[in-house]
Amino acid sequence: MKPTTRLLLTALAFAAGAAVSVAAPASENWENHCAKCHGADGKGQTKAGKKLQVKDYTDAKVQAEMKDADMIKATTDGVMDKAGKERMKAYKDEISAAEIKELVAYIRKFKA
Repeated sequence: MKPTTRLLLTALAFAAGAAVSVAAPASENWENHCAKCHGADGKGQTKAGKKLQVKDYTDAKVQAEMKDADMIKATTDGVMDKAGKERMKAYKDEISAAEIKELVAYIRKFKA
């Protein structure tokens, strides 16, 4: 095989791989990464959510207190309690920065 043909095939393989890694919709990311604790409805009334005492995202007061930048940081870097124990895992390796911003917008829609 000629070097130019090999190079072209390699480039096409990378392009095909890049095309496959399409961003997931915020609703799908919520279901896959957040709903276990925060609930499908954002109320946090799951077994894990109750144990961790997560916030009710349908509460307008809770939403008013939350800043987008803090939500992005929590989703990106995770959340630790005062003792240093992980309360929420970091998603920076699983969800892109753009997807995290879309997830924050999705959470804002829970407000009653």
